[in-house]
Amino acid sequence: MASVFRHFLLVLVFLDTNAAQPFCVPGCTCSEESFGRTLQCISVSLGKIPGNLSEEFKQVRIENSPLFELPQGSFVNMSTLEYLWLNFNNVSVIHLGALEHLLELRELRLEGNKLRSVPWTAFRATPFLKVLDLKRNKIDALPELALQFLANLTYLDLSSNRLTVVSKSVFLNWPAYQKPQQPDCGAKIISSLVVALHDNPWVCDCRLRGLVQFVKSITLPVILVNSYLICRGPLSKAGQLFHETELSTCMKPQISTPSANVTIRVGQNVTLRCLAQASPSPTIAWTYPLSMWREFDVLTSSTGEDTALSELAIPAAHLVDSGNYTCTASNSIGKSILVISLHVQPAQALPASDSLSIPSEGSAYIDLRVVKQTVHGILLEWLAVADTPEEEWFTLYIASDEAIRKEVVHIGPGINTYAVDDLLPGTKYEACLSLEGQPPHQGQCVVFVTGRDGVGLEARERLLHVTVVLCVVLLALPVGAYAWVAQGPCSCSKWVLHCCPHRRKAPSCPHAAAPCRDGSFREHPAVCDDGEEHIDTEGDKEKEGMEDNS
Repeated sequence: MASVFRHFLLVLVFLDTNAAQPFCVPGCTCSEESFGRTLQCISVSLGKIPGNLSEEFKQVRIENSPLFELPQGSFVNMSTLEYLWLNFNNVSVIHLGALEHLLELRELRLEGNKLRSVPWTAFRATPFLKVLDLKRNKIDALPELALQFLANLTYLDLSSNRLTVVSKSVFLNWPAYQKPQQPDCGAKIISSLVVALHDNPWVCDCRLRGLVQFVKSITLPVILVNSYLICRGPLSKAGQLFHETELSTCMKPQISTPSANVTIRVGQNVTLRCLAQASPSPTIAWTYPLSMWREFDVLTSSTGEDTALSELAIPAAHLVDSGNYTCTASNSIGKSILVISLHVQPAQALPASDSLSIPSEGSAYIDLRVVKQTVHGILLEWLAVADTPEEEWFTLYIASDEAIRKEVVHIGPGINTYAVDDLLPGTKYEACLSLEGQPPHQGQCVVFVTGRDGVGLEARERLLHVTVVLCVVLLALPVGAYAWVAQGPCSCSKWVLHCCPHRRKAPSCPHAAAPCRDGSFREHPAVCDDGEEHIDTEGDKEKEGMEDNS
């Protein structure tokens, strides 16, 4: 009986001992250190901070885990925690209230995570924080008031991030946040702050001038771990040490141009120039009334430090190109605007002694496009302006293979639209726009063919891809119909006559090398593959054989 009682006491002691052991997260290690109880979770699959941790923990170390955020209230039961190490995880977000209840926190280490920004006001909840390690993240900004609630900080590591520009006020203001201690002798004691800023892609322009001067003359209470900071940009400063570079003060762009009023005649080429000086270097953009219709090449180059030249080239100008061209230069300080007035005159407005010749076909500028499909057809849009001072009328012709399908519309100059409805299946349509009383020229016609009606959509789509081999833009039409569009340049209407899908025989298209490209259809990818062969059915072959014999 005594033996049984003795075993019973041993079991009670064992249970009491186990009950006294604090809880430890499965897969992690808990230990007693000189400063208190420690939790270590190394390479453990933790998606979030465990919510049932004991208040007795003084240090929590979670590393190499899929932890991706610190939500609000992550440490509700850990008011005595002093050391929080969350290195080499996937933390990309720290919510504003994530550090609440960590009143005793002394160290926060977040090395090797994916942080792009830090909620600096969250450190209001950690007034005694001394070590903040944020190296090897993706932080690209440091606000002027970042250290406002970090008055007791002694070490800040922001190395190997993506900082490009930082104000010197971040560090100059830091001593003012402290509450200096006054010993018996009355002298104020201010602690020092060790800062690591190296291995960042510093952009050494005027915005970094203050920090560069600060680094050159740095004194207590701020100490740099590595004072040899290196410029990454701009190109003229790349590789220079902060101690070697001299930066100018910032200024908004100042714009100039050789001529603010330019006069040319129809058919001439002209280049408008805009020169901008600014620090930091400016970006330049052009705007003009018909930018959606007339797209011109713009070349911007650097002619010196903080100086940029932008050139807008207008080839073979039309009367429609007359107007105000606005050059806008901007940087982080401000922006400036310059307006250049372009006057394009008709040929007869200039002296006949001028040696330049004017093309006889340049009587009007016409840009005709298929802009979208409608419920029953397509929508045409065009810009038409005559190259003469008198107002001219234009004629829109819409015809098809069927004699009964023909439309003629008379309309004035400008931007207009026209809906082509009730398209028939298996029919070729041609739309042309020209000056009233004149035949259309190159670039003034659009040809499109609808797919055949009936069954076998895949076969009809394949037929279009094979038969229409040049100058083609595919259109999807309702009710299973398919269409392709041929552009006006390079005599596409002639190509269509040879390549019309109404013939069941393989088309024999002329082997011309003329490319089918036109500024009015930049947005449509052209299909110019003539390597396909049309596959006829046996019935078609027999029918064609009978036609050849007859």
